Amino acid sequence: MSKTLIGCVAPALGFVLLAGMMTMGIYNRLVGLSEAVDAAWAQVENVYQRRADLIPNLVATVKGAADFEQETLQNVVEARAKVGQMNFDEAPTAAQMEQFQANQDALSSALSRLLVVVERYPELKATQAFRDLQVQLEGTENRIAVERRRYNDTARGYNTARKRFPAVFLAGLFGFDDKAYFESKPGSDEPPVVEF
Repeated sequence: MSKTLIGCVAPALGFVLLAGMMTMGIYNRLVGLSEAVDAAWAQVENVYQRRADLIPNLVATVKGAADFEQETLQNVVEARAKVGQMNFDEAPTAAQMEQFQANQDALSSALSRLLVVVERYPELKATQAFRDLQVQLEGTENRIAVERRRYNDTARGYNTARKRFPAVFLAGLFGFDDKAYFESKPGSDEPPVVEF
């Protein structure tokens, strides 16, 4: 009778051990991927912070070199303040991502208007400090695009692993939710209209 009992218990114990190891492996993989998404998000915030840090220098340079429309300058300052208020400890939810992107879009729009206003002031464009800041802002915008793409790639890897079998059953159980993506603005598929 004990041989029969051992014969029944051993396979069951082996199955429980195998299932536990698989669960542990899936959990650890999801933790690693989730941390990678959070790290990618931190890098996105880093390049946005770089832009936010450059803006006071740009504003001070423009202010010192030209007396121009105060409203444009005020819009840049206000948009930067809104961007500075949004900080996340981990990758944001879809709703938080939407608000974050709306604030970033407002800042980009304010900066664009500032650069258009600057076109009216040739003496400002001629200053070395302004040219240097303009180059820094252009480089930062490129970095933002790169880091957003990297974040989306990392989030895609996580979301894909989370939705695959058998992880799909365990992800919800352990609280692994989808990560939000950066999406293009509505109308960005249309080419911009350039008028002179």
